[in-house]
Amino acid sequence: MATVTHDKAVASNRLRSGLLCAALSATAFGLSGPLARGLFDAGWSPAAVVIVRVLLGALVLLPAAVLQLRGDWNLLRRNAGLLAGYGLLAVVTAQLCFFNAVAHMDVAVALLIEYTSPIAVVGYLWLRHRQQPGRATVLGAAIGLIGLVLVLNLTAGTATSPVGIAWAMASMVGGAGYFILSAHAGDQVPGTVLATGGLLIGGLGILIAGLLGVVPLHATTASVTYQDLTVAWWTPLLALGVVTAAISYVTGIAATRLLGSRLASFAALAEVVAAILFSWALLGQAPAPIQLLGGALILTGVVVVRLGEPDHDTTAP
Repeated sequence: MATVTHDKAVASNRLRSGLLCAALSATAFGLSGPLARGLFDAGWSPAAVVIVRVLLGALVLLPAAVLQLRGDWNLLRRNAGLLAGYGLLAVVTAQLCFFNAVAHMDVAVALLIEYTSPIAVVGYLWLRHRQQPGRATVLGAAIGLIGLVLVLNLTAGTATSPVGIAWAMASMVGGAGYFILSAHAGDQVPGTVLATGGLLIGGLGILIAGLLGVVPLHATTASVTYQDLTVAWWTPLLALGVVTAAISYVTGIAATRLLGSRLASFAALAEVVAAILFSWALLGQAPAPIQLLGGALILTGVVVVRLGEPDHDTTAP
């Protein structure tokens, strides 16, 4: 009896810690769009912002990653595939493809397609690990996606293109890869090591893509203006690297390993709500009542998905 009580307490603490990490990660990720928008308006290209963001984040995490390795450099060699996959999927594919999608279609539509990644995660767990989603999971997914549509506040007649849809679908695959790979411990790879390696590989990958002309690269030292606030160009870049890259990726990996990739992927939908609120504060883009309703539905969907979660997620360590 004491063992059962202890196990329940451990599970409760794990859930609480996982949701806290997920909330912190979603909030940090949600800040990236409004911060980057100011840089775009000042003359920065999206690829240039992403490169500085992820490489700066990797630099911030590097000392902690080296300490966690404790001299076991063979750990990197044994898990080279995991690190490369994380960098290429969770960083390069998710971000580079999204910005290419935005170049061909409306941002809201690209976001809607990218944030269908939880459905891809559920499908992967079903096909790969035979974790058939229950009714509560399907219902929670439907509620969350309806809320996402309301939060994005899509209008009729929004222009799309086959090329843009293809890029957005690729970014969705990258987003799903982020949650699936984050849930794996590999050969006991610490979360900070995985985040640092992924950001380094991802940043260098996007830099190479820029040098090859896949995406434009240009920057400026002009001041960056937000709502009633003008700051030096390096200020939002510093926040992007430390908060929206270093903190967001580490806490996101921790959340996924605590919650499992399925629940963590739905909890991450809160990032859209955070992005709306930060856009309101920094850019003066006040959310409409329908967007607030959508945010409530997203949170409701996460709760319903949690109720439908199995007792064991085979993707969690």
